[in-house]
Order: sequence, then C-alpha cells, then structure tokens
Amino acid sequence: MAIQHGIWKIGDQPQSLNTVKLDTEELLEDQIFKDISILNSNWMLIGRQVYTDFGKYIDLLAVDAFGSIIIIELKKHKTPRDVVAQTIDYASWVESLPSDRIVEIYQEFAKHYELPIKHFDEGFTATFGVKPVEDELNSSHQMVVVAAELDASTERIINYLNDKANIAVNAVFFSVFEDAGNQYLSRSWMIDPGETEERAINIGQKEDWNGEFYSSFGDIGDGRSWKDAMKYGFISAGAGRWYSKTLFKLKAGDRVWVNIPKTGYVGVAEVTGKATIADEFLNSDMDLAGSYQRSDEVGEDAAEYFVPVTWITSVPKNKAVNEVGLFGNQNSVAQPRTPKWNHTVKRLKEVWKID
Repeated sequence: MAIQHGIWKIGDQPQSLNTVKLDTEELLEDQIFKDISILNSNWMLIGRQVYTDFGKYIDLLAVDAFGSIIIIELKKHKTPRDVVAQTIDYASWVESLPSDRIVEIYQEFAKHYELPIKHFDEGFTATFGVKPVEDELNSSHQMVVVAAELDASTERIINYLNDKANIAVNAVFFSVFEDAGNQYLSRSWMIDPGETEERAINIGQKEDWNGEFYSSFGDIGDGRSWKDAMKYGFISAGAGRWYSKTLFKLKAGDRVWVNIPKTGYVGVAEVTGKATIADEFLNSDMDLAGSYQRSDEVGEDAAEYFVPVTWITSVPKNKAVNEVGLFGNQNSVAQPRTPKWNHTVKRLKEVWKID
C-alpha cells in the first residue's frame, strides 16, 4: 500500500495538522537544491538539470563520502512506469562517466549557481573531511525517486527492482503540513537508505565475498587514535550514523583487516563482541591518547562507537603496509567483493606471515 504520513501537535488534545499541496514539484526541487540534507545530510550536490548525452536532463545529481553517485529524479506528474524507467535510463548514462567528467559537471554547476567553492576536490573535502579517491568516484551509483505523492504502483515497481533485480533504487515521499500560516516539509524514505547504499556498492562486483571484513580507521589528529586502538583492542567510528552504522555488521569471531586512509594497513584482528557506544566502552582506567565523543555530549547519532577486538597483528603507523593495488575506501566496515580485495588479503597474509 502507498506510504502515508501524518503530524500531530502535542497538547491536552492531540491535533492533526492539515496537509497541503506544494504549488509545484519544481518548488520541492528548489528546496532540495538549497539544502541537500532535506534528503541526506551525508550527500553533496554536484549538479542540477544535468544534460545527458541523449538530450535529457537529470533533475539533481549528488555524491556521498564513498564516491557513490546518486541520481535524484522528481516525479513531476509522470506515471510510475515513466519516472522509474527514466531514472534507470539516466543511471545507465551516469555509470559510464569517467571521473574527469564528474568533476566537470560539478564545476559547471558551481559556476552557474555561483557557489563559493568552484572545484570538486575542494567541495568534497569541505563536505566530508576527506579528499576524494579517484578509483572510488562513481564506483557505484544509486537512484532516488522524489515524489510529493507516492502511489502504490511506484512502491510495487521499486520493491520489485530491489528484491528481484538487485537494483539500487529508492523513493522519498514528501508531505507538506500547515499550522497557523506556517508550512512544514515532512520526509519518509520508502527503504532504509543504508540498504540502498550497500546494494549500490555490491552491484557490479563479480566475485563472492571471501568472508574477510575491511575497516577504515580514521586516525584523526587529537581525536581518534590508533595508539589507543592497539593498546585497548578496538576499532571505532563516529561523528554521525553514516560512519558508525557499518560497525554493527561485525559479530564475535569475524576477522577484520584495518586500513588507515593515506597511511596503509596497520592490523588484522578477531572481533570479540558487538559495537558499543563510547559511554559504555570507555572507562576511567584507560590512559587515552585520543579523545572520543560521548552521547551525553553530542547525542547517540554523533557519538563514537567501539567494536572490541583481539589483535592478530598490529603495527604502528610508520610500519603500515601501503602498496599499489591494495583495496581501500572510506567505509568504517565493508564486505568487499572485488578481485582487489582478494589480492589485498592474500598480500597482507604474506607480509604479516598469517596462515
């Protein structure tokens, strides 16, 4: 059945707010253009009305911290079949774009709309706190249908494509509510965006997963510290659910290979427990070199989360393994299915003499 959404004002008697229609879906596009966090605070907008090679325009184009390109298409009174088919058609064009064309799309976008940051690398770094990795840029893509009203037919089509065809397509349903002359925009995702992101990453990867987990450990200045991780046996991530949520993939007995971006691989460990928030993991007996956000300071979403591990091998950063051809991306935890990942695990076993 089609998604429905309501808002009630709290009081002695709950009061349902009236729903109103946007004047046009172009107005919704304009709101998203002005603040992409309306859709996802971990996306960076890189294009609007992007002209394709077959004479059509993509409403909005975005990128996430892992280089995945997101095609955002507003329904704009099109039938469900038309809007989903058109979005997939756009994705077929985006999939073949080289990194230099994506950079060019952003620069044209920044120039046209007079954005303060004109260059893609600078915008990416300012948004995500890391520089883009060319090999990761457009290594996957996602499709999002944005609708002021989401009908049952659209829902059925999108569910079918996800379940049967393993296509990374999602939908966002917006409602507008009015109270005392003020209007409020409400958003509902049809499918958990994290599921769409993971499906996008796995599309096109030809090999079966080898059972070995990958972890990107961000050793951040006076924040998260690799010395602490070696000493107290953990991997961690934080500063937003976008980064910490993948830690929950891990369970006791899993093996995880740890890479510090721009430094190299520094360890492999066996997981000994589930992900735990900083408030529960840290204690006063720990002599920490770094600092970690707790939920009582920044809330549960932005807090640091920890996975306890027993190190099989761990080395200081100055002895990290950093070679051409080794796998790497920004995911706190991932299950790579690329030939490069199999090569990486085999190579690290050789270097660290692990059976």
